[in-house]
Amino acid sequence: MKKCIITVVGKDTVGIIAKVCTYLAENQINILDISQTIVQGYFNMMMITDIGQATKELGEVSKELETIGEEIGVTIRCQRAEIFEKMHRL
Repeated sequence: MKKCIITVVGKDTVGIIAKVCTYLAENQINILDISQTIVQGYFNMMMITDIGQATKELGEVSKELETIGEEIGVTIRCQRAEIFEKMHRL
C-alpha cells in the first residue's frame, strides 16, 4: 500500500467532494479515510488515500488535482504520507 495525503481548502461551493472523488475513482485511487468540515463558508477536507493501484504516477496525480482545484476555486495538495508525517511531527 502506498499512502498519500490529499488536502482541499477554499471557499465552499457545490460539487467539491464530487469532483475530487470522481477524479480519484477514475484513476484507481482508493480513499482509506476522509474528514471534511465547513466553517463560516470555508471548506476543509483531508483524505488518506492508497495510490498503490493508481493508473498514474504521484507527480501527475498531484498536478492534475491542482488543476482541478484551480477550476473549482480551491487549493488541492497531494503528497506521500511519509513526507506529510515528517513535516508535521513536532
